[in-house]
Amino acid sequence: MQLALAVRGFAGTHHALPLANHGPVVAGTSLDAAADAAQELEATARSRRSSLPASAAAIRPAEIPSLPITLPGKASMPRFAANLSMMYQEHAFLDRFGAAAKDGFAGVEFLFPYAHPAAELRARLSQHGLTQALFNGPPGDWDAGERGTASLPGREAEFARSVDTALEYARVLGNDRVHLMAGLIRTGEERARHRATYVRNLAHAAKQAASAGVTVVIEPINTRDVPGFFLNRQDEAHAICAEVGAANLKVQMDFYHCQIVEGDLATKLTQYIAGIGHIQIAGVPDRHEPDHGEINYPYLFQRMDELGYAGWVGCEYRPAAGTSAGLGWLRSWL
Repeated sequence: MQLALAVRGFAGTHHALPLANHGPVVAGTSLDAAADAAQELEATARSRRSSLPASAAAIRPAEIPSLPITLPGKASMPRFAANLSMMYQEHAFLDRFGAAAKDGFAGVEFLFPYAHPAAELRARLSQHGLTQALFNGPPGDWDAGERGTASLPGREAEFARSVDTALEYARVLGNDRVHLMAGLIRTGEERARHRATYVRNLAHAAKQAASAGVTVVIEPINTRDVPGFFLNRQDEAHAICAEVGAANLKVQMDFYHCQIVEGDLATKLTQYIAGIGHIQIAGVPDRHEPDHGEINYPYLFQRMDELGYAGWVGCEYRPAAGTSAGLGWLRSWL
């Protein structure tokens, strides 16, 4: 019966379940049918054990190796979070939580929460059973074109205050990932000075975040979309994390940006998986649904599973038409 209950609770992962005295169990397309089959197998096993010699019947389950249950048609999958800043723009922002939940998303992310009280956002998450996966720290003067302050010399005090603000929102919303944007480097500015500022600021942010149980992530962004952005490449981002040396500082790998800047996505995913704290997706070149464009996302999703990536995958794309109508790519992964 324990096995039957375990199968009924199976969530589409690759985790092995122990089967005493049985080989792999292959179910049909129904989890209920799999559970019924498992229950029948357990009953058969009990009957057979009752006829065994006492020495054999005394074997404990812990001494029997675990074998996998194979459930055809139900692949493991990443955990997808709808990006409410770019998706569901047919709805007012606070209504996007319900729309995302209705479409089957279990998590959400967005650029910035600061236009709304944290308690109001927390209420929307709770109402719709959603997990907050990520948001960005305050970016400076966004309307004036700023894209973060983490690498900006002379703005250290402002950056430190922004970290405090982000962590307070994370405390209420419950997310354990916060992205701190690097900012822009202008023509003629010294890159080494920006980098030194970036490293110092990230060390401060990671220390503050660690006490709150939060991981800070940094994101390489392409300069076609954001000209002058300081951080552009995966190798540089991971080198900076290594220099800071904080266990709770990781890289946010956005496949859209990475493909535009350097490509070779599967190799870089494999190379850097231990240092990746969040992943985002979008089609290239137009930043529409991930089944639009040049990236083979089903292969990358499979590779994430093979590598054991357990974090969220943020859907940071602009729907080509209506958001819900464009979710055909997601259906086979739910």
